[in-house]
Amino acid sequence: MDWGTELWDQFEVIERHTQWGLDLLDRYVKFVKERTEVEQAYAKQLRNLVKKYLPKRPAKDDPESKFSQQQSFVQILQEVNDFAGQRELVAENLSVHVCLELAKYSQEMKQERKMHFQEGRRAQQQLESGFKQLENSKRKFERDCREAEKAAQTAERLDQDINATKADVEKAKQQAHLRSHMAEESKNEYAAQLQRFNRDQAHFYFSQMPQIFDKLQDMDERRATHLGAGYGLLSEAELQVLPIITKCLEGMKVAAAAVDSKNDSQVLIELNKSGFARPGDVEFEDFSQPMNRTHSDSSLGTPSDGRPELRGPGRSRAKRWPFGKKNKTVVTEDFSHLPPEQQRKRLQQQLEERNRELQKEIDQREALKKMKDVYEKTPQMGDPTSLEPQIVETLNNIERLKLEVQKYEAWLAEAESRVLSNRGDSLSRHTRPPDPPASAPPDSSSSSNSGSQENKESCEEPPLEEGQDTPIYTEFDEDFEESASPIGHCVAIYHFEGSSEGTISMAEGEDLSLMEEDKGDGWTRVRRKQGGEGYVPTSYLRVTLN
Repeated sequence: MDWGTELWDQFEVIERHTQWGLDLLDRYVKFVKERTEVEQAYAKQLRNLVKKYLPKRPAKDDPESKFSQQQSFVQILQEVNDFAGQRELVAENLSVHVCLELAKYSQEMKQERKMHFQEGRRAQQQLESGFKQLENSKRKFERDCREAEKAAQTAERLDQDINATKADVEKAKQQAHLRSHMAEESKNEYAAQLQRFNRDQAHFYFSQMPQIFDKLQDMDERRATHLGAGYGLLSEAELQVLPIITKCLEGMKVAAAAVDSKNDSQVLIELNKSGFARPGDVEFEDFSQPMNRTHSDSSLGTPSDGRPELRGPGRSRAKRWPFGKKNKTVVTEDFSHLPPEQQRKRLQQQLEERNRELQKEIDQREALKKMKDVYEKTPQMGDPTSLEPQIVETLNNIERLKLEVQKYEAWLAEAESRVLSNRGDSLSRHTRPPDPPASAPPDSSSSSNSGSQENKESCEEPPLEEGQDTPIYTEFDEDFEESASPIGHCVAIYHFEGSSEGTISMAEGEDLSLMEEDKGDGWTRVRRKQGGEGYVPTSYLRVTLN
């Protein structure tokens, strides 16, 4: 079935239908265009979302990147970013293969449709023109017949009229003969025009217009087929990216399964393990007995008149380091500001970096030597002396890196010894400050009442070296107040080696600024003239108030 046969008289219906088809094509192109805009906006929002939540610091500088939870989250963000890329690809494919191609095809269809309907209208106009000519010839034939009949009647009446002259009768007969001849010619012309119109009309309805309608039908069917293919491209664009999107979703699933709570707990331990020994028991302080202490072994709590001062409960304010505020530390090259375990790890990392750099410089030196040998054997390839500056620079870098490696190895050995020492400590380890050395003389400024106490203390055994290694960091965690003014001065009556965290070394007879008095725990904070603050045993000092 075709339009030319079945719809031979539905010219306007075909015109409306073909126009509707082209409008539908344009609407679909507009729909796909807006769909691409939605996809692009969606992809852009996804990328902005990923950018917002991605870690700002590089993974090597971010401790949180070592946790499986963070790694999985970053992986999910990356998969979402890849998913956004696939949405952009869908938008691009729809824009190129649907919007552009169908828009171009729509323009071609509009031109073709316009051409076919112009041809049909010309044929219709020609048929209408032939019909008008037929009507004109028909009216002329009808008019001439009436005129001929009227002339014949006039001639016959005059011929029977006895009063009419012969000349009038003859003239009327000639007029009737002329009119009859004209009517015959109009008849022949009308018959010819009618025959011509019937032929043109048959050609119009049985050949010309059916051909035009068939062309329009073929055009409309091609448009519908192309539109159907465009519908298919909408799903095809999705199917093309479906494997990648599936991989993205699988990647998210793998990232979710990669969360390892036990491993994260171990990572937290590795990142934050200090290596310090646990603090020992807090000793009992008997405030019911007067504290007879000389200026040399007491805190600033001893009045200037020599009378002992009883320390009340408000005086014992020593904090246990795990639950207090952290000290304000200054970053040092040997990472001594860090806890032992973390110091050892950072030193190990620095040592590995220096070794890698050293090996790189050694390889570069060997390569330069080989190149120099080649230049010496084949001068046309290059000047050997041009490599001397690079060789010298490489040798200097090697020497510098070797020194740094030695330095970090020494620091690492010291840190490892600290870690091993702290690991060997028990929970009952001494954490009180060391007693004064047995050979130290008593304080000359002490009263007779406190002299016996000093002699009693001097008879005790000297402190073990391990006692000095006790981390003062475990007993004191009060922040060193920056730019604080001294509240007195003191003189070191014994040498003290501050090897623990929070302590400071002092030489015998050294003048020191007093920054904080003894709080009942046996330690006093001082500042050296050449810089540096820390805690020293109160019994090692001779204290004077401002």
